[in-house]
Amino acid sequence: MAASVAAAAGRLRRAIRRSPSWRGLRALSSEAPPIQAAAVRDAFLSFFRDRHGHRLVPSASVRPRGDPSLLFVNAGMNQFKPIFLGTVDPRSEMAGFRRVANSQKCVRAGGRHSDLEDVGRDLSHHTFFEMLGNWAFGGEYFKEEACSMAWELLTQVYGIPEDRLWVSYFGGDPKAGLGPDLESRDIWLSLGVPASRVLSFGPEENFWEMGDTGPCGPCTEIHYDLAGGAGAPQLVELWNLVFMQHNREADGSLQPLPQRHVDTGMGLERLVAVLQGRLSTYDTDLFSPLLDAIHQGCGAPPYSGRIGAADEGRTDTAYRVVADHIRTLSVCIADGVSPGMSGAPLVLRRILRRAVRFSTEVLRAPPGFLGSLVPVVVETLGDAYPELRRSSAQIASLVSEDEAAFLASLQRGRRVIERTLKRLGPSDVFPAEVAWSLSLSGNLGLPLDLVELMLEEKGVPLDTAGLERLAQEEAQHRALQAEPVQEQGLRLNVHALGELQRRGVPPTDDSPKYSYSLQPGGSYKFGTCEAQVLQLYTEDGTAVASIGDGQHCGLLLDKTNFYAEQGGQASDRGYLVLVGQQDVLFPVARAQVCGGFILHEVVAPERLRVGDQVQLHVDEAWRLSCMEKHTAIHLLNWALRQVLGPGTEQRGSHLNPERLRFDVATQAPLTPEQLRAVEVTVQKAVGRDEAVYMEEVALARTAHVPGLRSLDEVYPDPVRVVSVGVPVAHALDPASQAALHTSVELCCGTHLLRTGAIGDLVIIGERQLVKGITRLLAVNGEQAQQAREVGQRLAQEVEAAAARLSQGSRHVAEAHRLSKDMGRLTDAVDTATMPQWQRRELQATLKALQRRANTAVRKLEMGQAAQKTQELLQRHMEGPLIVDTVSTESLSVSVGRGVGPGCGEGKVPAGRKLGAARSPSALPRTDAGEGGPAAVHAGARHVRASPQPPAPGEGAVRLSGGPECHTGLHSRGLGAGRVQPHGGQSLGLSSGGPGHWKHC
Repeated sequence: MAASVAAAAGRLRRAIRRSPSWRGLRALSSEAPPIQAAAVRDAFLSFFRDRHGHRLVPSASVRPRGDPSLLFVNAGMNQFKPIFLGTVDPRSEMAGFRRVANSQKCVRAGGRHSDLEDVGRDLSHHTFFEMLGNWAFGGEYFKEEACSMAWELLTQVYGIPEDRLWVSYFGGDPKAGLGPDLESRDIWLSLGVPASRVLSFGPEENFWEMGDTGPCGPCTEIHYDLAGGAGAPQLVELWNLVFMQHNREADGSLQPLPQRHVDTGMGLERLVAVLQGRLSTYDTDLFSPLLDAIHQGCGAPPYSGRIGAADEGRTDTAYRVVADHIRTLSVCIADGVSPGMSGAPLVLRRILRRAVRFSTEVLRAPPGFLGSLVPVVVETLGDAYPELRRSSAQIASLVSEDEAAFLASLQRGRRVIERTLKRLGPSDVFPAEVAWSLSLSGNLGLPLDLVELMLEEKGVPLDTAGLERLAQEEAQHRALQAEPVQEQGLRLNVHALGELQRRGVPPTDDSPKYSYSLQPGGSYKFGTCEAQVLQLYTEDGTAVASIGDGQHCGLLLDKTNFYAEQGGQASDRGYLVLVGQQDVLFPVARAQVCGGFILHEVVAPERLRVGDQVQLHVDEAWRLSCMEKHTAIHLLNWALRQVLGPGTEQRGSHLNPERLRFDVATQAPLTPEQLRAVEVTVQKAVGRDEAVYMEEVALARTAHVPGLRSLDEVYPDPVRVVSVGVPVAHALDPASQAALHTSVELCCGTHLLRTGAIGDLVIIGERQLVKGITRLLAVNGEQAQQAREVGQRLAQEVEAAAARLSQGSRHVAEAHRLSKDMGRLTDAVDTATMPQWQRRELQATLKALQRRANTAVRKLEMGQAAQKTQELLQRHMEGPLIVDTVSTESLSVSVGRGVGPGCGEGKVPAGRKLGAARSPSALPRTDAGEGGPAAVHAGARHVRASPQPPAPGEGAVRLSGGPECHTGLHSRGLGAGRVQPHGGQSLGLSSGGPGHWKHC
């Protein structure tokens, strides 16, 4: 018996580490019609809601909210991290969660947990999947209830035979000082699971951790036997039940959590495959409509579920890749993640290009094919996730556009590679700069692995060392260009928060941050706030009773008037003083919110003790500037909707006293006209000096207000509403429609009381973060006025330059100066802080003016060269030797077709013309090298051109020839000969006649 259990344990361990192929295994049942995936999902949710009193919560967006450690939401527990970490806002709806359940959209691609490269190779991996889960927070229930519910659902509701279920539990970790989870083992035994199917494993399999630090705990897993008694068990994990009872500290040690939680997760796709008796998740009704649509759209052979060597031509692999990836693309784009150049958008871009490669190269799909699959995804998932239906058209458009762009880029990339290869020698490596420009980090968006493959096929190595250098430079550049990110600084960890809660310390009262008033003269008065020191923390987070001697510390007060950084608004700064001791200032660098407590970062020049009474003063200029920009952001958000349409969605924002940024989802980049219209709309609202109303209301009152703006955030209840020009009560009346015509948003930030103090708003920058999302940078007040002045000045300079160009230039030097002026103006416009709409207009104007200026220069140089050549030949018609000095003030002179004594009285023969002037950079070097002698010849006769000392201020070239009549100076097949004389000027030798003059 022990040997059979050990053998089963080994098989289970292998099953955990790599999913089986599911081929040739018995199905659960083939008698009754299979239950549909939607019914499986609904049964899960109804079970926990109706039988066990769980609250159903919607799926969070796959775009992580405030969690830079994740590219995508990859587990159902992600949205509940604040509860696990003890940082949840006590006023928020989430703070009241006790037992909840949902179906969470998850993406595992890129980052630590990625299945991207495995998709298509087997029958079970996916980049997008749905995670069914139930949670119990704060000890609402624990192991016994969680195991009993799971067993009841699987065996009684879904009807899975008990003899096909195995379970595993945590067998302990002596190194960490953790014993086996015998409690879970005994629970399963009490539920009737035979001891032979209850197996223990170590921490690798049955101890779950959120990350390197944070809440963690043992887990127990339920597995399904795909073999069903026909031979050795073939186990696949169905459900993981995690019991969070420890916290992994920074030093690696484990400490008990103040409160225990239950976190479970079960993949819907795998569960549906089991319940539908399918051998693969791709054979379920979650995928079969997509596979049918792919077959109909491509004309490839029908999907047959082959893998490995049996999948000739990789046709079935391509089916699985395309079906999986279009689901991922649709869900991500609906949640605001679009293919882009970094982070999660870059991963999504890779997914799209992978799907395009398989669909076009393997399935031979027609252009636009991927976009045509979006409605099929919406039909299968749209009822569960309504955002897919709302965004269906946008998703299809983005996918189709990116698909077309990639195909065009692939063709262009091939041409670039071919052209580059022609210039390489036999032993040369392919230049890293060219490969980088083709790559996802450069211009065309070809994955570097594809570039390497294309070069490998031609037997040309790639300069990998150069690529690494370019990657480092790119990373440094991005770091410089990115928004300044503050360090984490002092924070309250889960233990500190637990101790405060155990002591019954109430959350910090920060309502005094709203205590300010508008004075008759238009200035703002900010009140001070007196508070008591409740706790002091050292920089390592240790709670202490006192601190001083210039130390940095964390300060917890019973109340504060400081705004803690949140909602995209920078934290207040300022200082505090001890009551009765006004001459010692304790600088406050910033304030952060941690689980409802406001932690102030303070420098203590003298002793500060728990129990001290202090008086807080915010930096009024700093705060007022933030207030101006926060109200300006609300107006900008409203103006964008007015100009671009009501479907325009905010994707993020950030403000500090210097400037604001605003990310907006748009169908296309904003035009200069749209940018200007947005500014004008904001200016009108500012000019009306409208009142700004703020009021806390029940969150439920804001649920169905047309036009009300809110973000994908957790809001407290009651929630603060900010309305411009309309009282909050009127704005929230659905019958009033007021929120459609003015700015009304849910917001906890600090705002102006009237819009006039914004002064002005200018959008000074615009760039596309990813496809469909544009980032706007803006300034207000004096900075905005200065930006407009700079823009007006540059516009006047451009107008003056255009007028000069229209008048024309008589001399080459003057034309060159005007051309350089155009370049200088272009640089100034590109880098100036000025209205973006005006920048775009001036850039277009200057581009056209620069072309005109360059054309004028070329025409003058051609005329000058023709004139000088004619004069030269006329002066030396009779002599056997031509010796003269030619001014080259225009940087290049083309010696056109000349005539000797036999060509008739010094006149240019009919039908012949003088050569055009050539720029030095356009002329090839002579064999003699830079500045050396060069010769051209006809038969045995030579004409030699050699540098001579120039006259002051000009370059000089001496031309010498023999006694014979010469028809011209010609360098057939080699371009114009070039000689570099003194002074750095060039002499071009060219002709279109029949002479056979060549380089010696």
